[in-house]
Amino acid sequence: MLVLILGTGLFLMIGLKLMPLARLKYGFQMLWGGREGRGEGEITPFNALMTSLSATIGTGNIAGVATAIALGGPGALFWMWCTALVGMATKYAEAVLAVRYREVDENGNHVGGPMYYIKNGLGSKWTWLGTLFAVFGALAGFGIGNTVQANSVAQALLKNESLGIEPAVTGGVMAVLAALVLIGGIRRIAEVAGKLVPLMAIAYLLAGGVIIVLNISEIPAAIGQIIEYAFTPVAATGGFAGAAVWAAIRFGVARGVFSNEAGLGSAPIAHAAAATDSPVRQGTVAMLGTFIDTLIVCSVTGLAIVVTGVWTTGETGAALSSAAFEMALPGVGGLVVSVGLAVFAFTTILGWSVYSERCVEYLAGIKAIVPFRVLWIIMIPVGALAQDYLNFVWLVADTLNALMAIPNLVALLMLSPVVFKLTREYFEQNSLK
Repeated sequence: MLVLILGTGLFLMIGLKLMPLARLKYGFQMLWGGREGRGEGEITPFNALMTSLSATIGTGNIAGVATAIALGGPGALFWMWCTALVGMATKYAEAVLAVRYREVDENGNHVGGPMYYIKNGLGSKWTWLGTLFAVFGALAGFGIGNTVQANSVAQALLKNESLGIEPAVTGGVMAVLAALVLIGGIRRIAEVAGKLVPLMAIAYLLAGGVIIVLNISEIPAAIGQIIEYAFTPVAATGGFAGAAVWAAIRFGVARGVFSNEAGLGSAPIAHAAAATDSPVRQGTVAMLGTFIDTLIVCSVTGLAIVVTGVWTTGETGAALSSAAFEMALPGVGGLVVSVGLAVFAFTTILGWSVYSERCVEYLAGIKAIVPFRVLWIIMIPVGALAQDYLNFVWLVADTLNALMAIPNLVALLMLSPVVFKLTREYFEQNSLK
């Protein structure tokens, strides 16, 4: 599965002649200009990326990075970076196809994503593959986008000494807040995401930045460790059990994919609703999601864990990230992680509700939207209370991620000539202007 995701990303990156890396600055220009819509769609290109980021910046950036390092050693962070670099090409291709093959539903909303570009791009004989993606996507949301998020927040707020909030309270409050936003559909979710995501990301990065500055002399050694342990085994030290190279690769790539979702086919569902007149322009905005999520936010968490040395303590998940921040910023570090995790996870629940809702709508029509939203809200406190089943919940989430990724990756490979052609034509036309 992980070979498939990396392989597809590498194939697309080569086919695009490294365009996502070469045009990174252009992508940020399109993002800044995308605060206003140009063309048909319900949400601005900027808010489409914020909706996508609201779903991707979540527990993966705090608990996921820590889990990867705890199980695979510091080298896992290197493989997360590799996943992100090729993932930019994957995310770009997904958004290009989502806008190119989107439809308008009975409510007048623009809908798209893998199920639509499979149906409209590959033809009727491949419709079954689109249906398969929609089934897995609808189910996966309850894992990666709902119960895992609620569970992680409940654990973080319960274990924080200055908070100690019971899981039942956490689950109940999150369910009520989610219900208030979900009533307004994708427009309301995009508006909330457009305000919350930049604020929470900047606040978290500032705290992480302070830790890195305080330990600036340790950064070269930390980066050296990350690169060294990406290719050599880590011996057991302190509470760390040791890790082989395959573990660094496996957990780094798996948690990287979980964090930035490149290849899963989730983000293009949000980008399909963007008010844009160009699939390529929206694609350049979409690829920034992977860059911001993994190469910036995950790197801050990972470097904080490595420079403080807490990765050898035997802790894992959010507790390890919390220990790193608390060691560097006594009294406030742990609180930053707990609050950050709560806000990150809450916006992920909102963002993923859009993805799963679109999958359910594709399968059963607009009449299924309201029952889906009710079930989605009910599952939030259920996830928060499932403290004894955390490992099982993560395993289910990873499995469903893999199942929804396969139909999407097949479609990306088969439709790659369309992506290459649209990209080439767009940049040839724009270079002449």
